[in-house]
Amino acid sequence: MQLRASAEDYLETILLLTKKTGAVRSIDIVSEMGFSRPSISIAMKKLREDGLILMDDDGFIKLTGKGLETAEQVYDRHSTLYDWLVKIGVGEKIAAADACRMEHIISEETFEKIKQFSERL
Repeated sequence: MQLRASAEDYLETILLLTKKTGAVRSIDIVSEMGFSRPSISIAMKKLREDGLILMDDDGFIKLTGKGLETAEQVYDRHSTLYDWLVKIGVGEKIAAADACRMEHIISEETFEKIKQFSERL
């Protein structure tokens, strides 16, 4: 399944918030990402329909197996690209912004080569 960059960002945010706080609700995503409640609500509905998240009766969000796998892949791309950019001299703020954009468009082949190169640095 090919996801839009925004869906990948939501999944990555849910993953990071889960690691940070243990439990995630839509309002936590609103606070973290700065989007409106209606926007987050629509996005969460779409992620549920795609089988990437589950939401219980109390509004707590959990990643499904497929959602977790996708979120971890996105986070791996982001953190690897961020680390690589910083290692080659890009400032942290710019590296974070660029990694966020790059993680969605980079080919798997290019990403793997950057990852291998970065690991050797």
